[in-house]
Amino acid sequence: MDISEVARASGVPASTLRFYEEKGLIASVGRRGLRRTFEPRVVERLALIALGRAAGFSLDEIARMFATERRPRIDRQLLSGKADQLDRTIRKLTAMRDGLRHAAACPAPSHLECPKFRRLMSAAASGARRKKSAR
Repeated sequence: MDISEVARASGVPASTLRFYEEKGLIASVGRRGLRRTFEPRVVERLALIALGRAAGFSLDEIARMFATERRPRIDRQLLSGKADQLDRTIRKLTAMRDGLRHAAACPAPSHLECPKFRRLMSAAASGARRKKSAR
């Protein structure tokens, strides 16, 4: 498959395919004129990359999952850790969503007079302080 066929089949732009090749995530097998060519199974590898990105893995983390042999080597402990991280993010976003819904419907004359809104502000401020101190 040439690069345009891979782009069409995978939905990944040719520029991204070239970038992934530079990062070692995929490899072309030759050229047809000036166009890179790939084995058809590169589309499956691109689907794995897309899944990893959707789950929040960095390209470097994904690259480590791809062994030099043909099959990916996915660290189950890393997957479990990412799932735990997603659980924490979901809990945080759920609390934020619920707080915003409350603020939108709160009968207090001012949001600053609403105890629940003030707790939401406090939680956001302490999260920002934690991020800053972690740098």
